[in-house]
Amino acid sequence: MDSRPVPDGGPQAAVLFVSRRNNLRSVLAHACLRHVAPARFSVASCGVPGLLAPIHPAAARVLADARIALPPPPQHDWRAFLRAGAPRVDIVILLDPLADVDVPRWPGQPDTALWSYPDLGARGDALAPAEVWQLLHSLRRRLEILANLPMRGVDRAELRSDLRDIAHSW
Repeated sequence: MDSRPVPDGGPQAAVLFVSRRNNLRSVLAHACLRHVAPARFSVASCGVPGLLAPIHPAAARVLADARIALPPPPQHDWRAFLRAGAPRVDIVILLDPLADVDVPRWPGQPDTALWSYPDLGARGDALAPAEVWQLLHSLRRRLEILANLPMRGVDRAELRSDLRDIAHSW
């Protein structure tokens, strides 16, 4: 993550997407936000240590068909964002509840939200392209809302509430 200036001269907000394997949901979200609002956000994604998997072929195919670039390598587990000198993170969006995993305390106390999506990547190659397209469209709608939220000069509790409310939009 870098902190290039946004058009009005301020720093970008840094968004981190988290899902189990960082191979489908978080890859789609990462790529889509970079596509939708490249000047407003620095974006990264990560998975649970020990569970990372290669980018799912369906994610790569759908992004290519949508003319959205894949996120740059490498894929990370969340330890990359916990160590000293790690990139600053302002917003963490969990893409599944990770109920069976101890989610870390993120440095800097970023705002967090749960945007729960089914774990389509767990089904391996038995995944219909239409399901991945539907996931991408849902993420894109949510990310367009996120991209239009004011990030500066707003009460942090209000922003946190807005981030969590976006989870309830289709």
